[in-house]
Amino acid sequence: MKKSAFDTESQQENLTSKVVVGLERISEVFKTLLWDQSKATGLSPIQIQIIVFVAYHKPELCKVSYLAQEFNVTKPTVSDAVRVLLLKGFIEKKDAGGDSRSYIIGLTTSGKQILTGIEQFAAPVGSELNKLENTQLADIYQSLLNLIFQLNQSGILSVQRTCFSCQFYEKKGNQDYCHFLNQSLGAGDIRIDCPEYESKHS
Repeated sequence: MKKSAFDTESQQENLTSKVVVGLERISEVFKTLLWDQSKATGLSPIQIQIIVFVAYHKPELCKVSYLAQEFNVTKPTVSDAVRVLLLKGFIEKKDAGGDSRSYIIGLTTSGKQILTGIEQFAAPVGSELNKLENTQLADIYQSLLNLIFQLNQSGILSVQRTCFSCQFYEKKGNQDYCHFLNQSLGAGDIRIDCPEYESKHS
């Protein structure tokens, strides 16, 4: 029987288990920060995530079906959150181009105002990362990019918008290249959430 990553005895002999536990601890930090913001604003964590996502992503991604995939929750969960945000006046529905069954979510003036108070919920994590050397940050970033891509390829992570699965990306020998930007990409140029991302399978 395979040992659990959370088995504290076998964990000490396995670096992968240590990394898994470390990532789980960090995920708890984000949950805590979201809940702190939730208590301060009266918005649920998913409502906060929706407002922040809609503020910074192109309209075609701001639909209930995509948001459900993005946050790995059901459509009814997103629909309920959207209903409350509509009642609070933070978002509005926009025409999705002739499809009466679908709509695009946009922020209202009130939504943009509350955004300024909630979008920095993860700032404490950024503050700690800023204390690391640039080489350490670069190593962490590269590892995260690879892990996100691998989790997406294995079907565990449903949505990702990194260069590696984008139709504009090409690997030329040892060089990464973006056909949208028409330029080679250095290690720090690879994007983890690209606004121009287009899936190779779309």
